[in-house]
This record gives sequence, structure tokens and C-alpha cells, in this order.
Amino acid sequence: MSDASIGDGIPAGIEPRTEDGIHRYRTLPAGERRPPIVDLLAEGSTPELVWRNELGGQTWRLGDRYLKWSSNAAGIDLHREVVRLRWLEGRHPVPRVLDEGHDNGGRWFLTSAIQAESAVANRWRSDPERAVRGIATGLRRLHSLPVADVPTTWRSWATRTPTQLGSRPAIDDPVVVHGDACAPNTLLDTDGHFAATVDLGDVAVADRWADLAVASMSLEWNYGPGWERCFFAAYRIGPDPIRIEYYRALWDAES
Repeated sequence: MSDASIGDGIPAGIEPRTEDGIHRYRTLPAGERRPPIVDLLAEGSTPELVWRNELGGQTWRLGDRYLKWSSNAAGIDLHREVVRLRWLEGRHPVPRVLDEGHDNGGRWFLTSAIQAESAVANRWRSDPERAVRGIATGLRRLHSLPVADVPTTWRSWATRTPTQLGSRPAIDDPVVVHGDACAPNTLLDTDGHFAATVDLGDVAVADRWADLAVASMSLEWNYGPGWERCFFAAYRIGPDPIRIEYYRALWDAES
């Protein structure tokens, strides 16, 4: 069983894919160097690139730790994710933050590894039913956290609605949401059970359908068509077509 990464949880060795908007590499593009902090924190281990997104953000495996880095030019505040990871620790299975920092090039944070694999690792692409059930279980567990405990400074998610989408459906039952609940952001153990959640910079309080609409949409990208019924059954909820349509359109508009 592989140690899964922070970021989107894709272990090294999986071929680059772009269907969920993330460009992954086993090596950096020609002419691009790894950030100096990678070698500084390697501590004798051989740095292994886990992924690189389309904005140049990188995740590196450093032995039994993972380093997530984003350039200043990308405008991504990784401290936002650190705050959420630290709040979730002890409440929900997530990578444990070991350190964070920034320099002239960018911001970074370091976590311990989790003994698990991404829900879209090759083994789960060939066994999608267990993966889909694991994803649903993880989201239901996240959505069960007490809303009252969420820091008031980041309670609201997607408060601004693009005008072309019309009015947002009323939130009857606010929950703690992931904010980008695509399949790669769930980690599974060797039996396919939910193990942890990653890529948590957008955690806040919102409608559970902000997660369920996106998670169910991402199943076809990763496992092929026909898995939504299994997903909703495992989560123990019936589809809500109005909210599904709205939150998928919102996700598309913000991606």
C-alpha cells in the first residue's frame, strides 16, 4: 500500500491525466526547476514529484513526508489549507501538518504521509464500486461534523453566485463541505474503505449538494458512466436534480 500525498492524492507513477483539470507529471516540464525548499527539506531522501497542476503548483514526496508548494505568482494561499487541516485534525482523517513557510519564490507546507491510496489509483479504476462507496462514505463523514465548531472566519463558501446561474437554491441543512469533492481527493485503504480526505483549502459551511453534485459528476471522468446511483445509495440520499444542476454549473463557472 502506498503512502498517499497531500494535494489531490495521486501517487507517483500514474500517467498524466487532465479530465479533472489537473495536469500531472512524473517529471517537471523541460526548463522548470524544483523549488529550493524541496532539497532543503529532503533530509537525505530522494525527492519524488507526485503532481504538478496547471498553475505550476507541485507536491513532492520526501521519504515519509509530503511537501506542497505554490509559487507567489499563482496567487494561491496555501496557509488557508494549513488552517483547515489543523482544524480538521482529530475531527476527520486528514494529513497532519508538520511545518509551513514561504520565501521569495512561493509558499509551502509539509505533512506526514497517510498509508492509503487515491480513490483513482489504477487498482480502484478497475474496482470502481468499492471506490465509489468509499468516496460517498468519506463525504458523509465530513458532512457529519458539527457546523457550530467551524471557525466563523471561514464559514461561508460560494456566497457569490454568477449572474448567469440565477438564484441559488435555499440551504435547508448546512454542513461542513470540502469545496472541491472530486474523486481524487478521497484516499482509500487496501480494502477500499475510506481512509482520509485531501486537498482541503476550500473547506467551509454550505449546502451538502455543493459536494455531492461535483463528486457524482467526477465519477464518470474516473470510472466511466453509470456510478451515480451507487454513490447516492452509499451516501444514503436520493438525488436532488435542481441542486445537482445548480452546483455543477457553479463548479464549471468557477473552474
